[in-house]
Amino acid sequence: MSWKSKYNIEFKGLKEGLHDYQFEVNDKFFVHFEESLVDNGEISVKVELEKRSAFLKLSFALEGWLELVCDRCLDSYQQDVSLETELFVKFGEEDEFEDGDNVIWVLPEEHAINLAQIIYEYVTLSIPLRHVHPDESGENGCNQEMIDRLNNITQFDAEDDEEEEIDPRWAALKNLKNNN
Repeated sequence: MSWKSKYNIEFKGLKEGLHDYQFEVNDKFFVHFEESLVDNGEISVKVELEKRSAFLKLSFALEGWLELVCDRCLDSYQQDVSLETELFVKFGEEDEFEDGDNVIWVLPEEHAINLAQIIYEYVTLSIPLRHVHPDESGENGCNQEMIDRLNNITQFDAEDDEEEEIDPRWAALKNLKNNN
């Protein structure tokens, strides 16, 4: 039995209406995705399947935390994440139609849908663009020692730039730039 089978939803034989499913995503889940942005985390995924005669509607609600690397100080931290979204499953040949990002096509003879890749993509979408320690009671949660080191390096580089003599030809070009 494959690890992905835990994330299957059998929709053939279900009555029309609402059906609830619960999935847990943890470190073992992320191991199966190469070059993943995430290695550690715990996320609870609730899926509400609404079965209709012509399509399926999947409503996802993700909530939990992921371990990320801070963009400022490079320390690991826990980022709370949550996401609510919908996905429509239609039956037919996918080459014939283009309906958008929240629609997937399944062959009519299929009896189940695997949500592992879809859940992984939604978890990835729930990650904020900036990975920064959350503020702890108004204070920055970053590693202050690392921030001080980075500031010293940038100050050192700025001092080196000031001491360097500028070739007169480049200085003349710089003046042209300043005039415009």
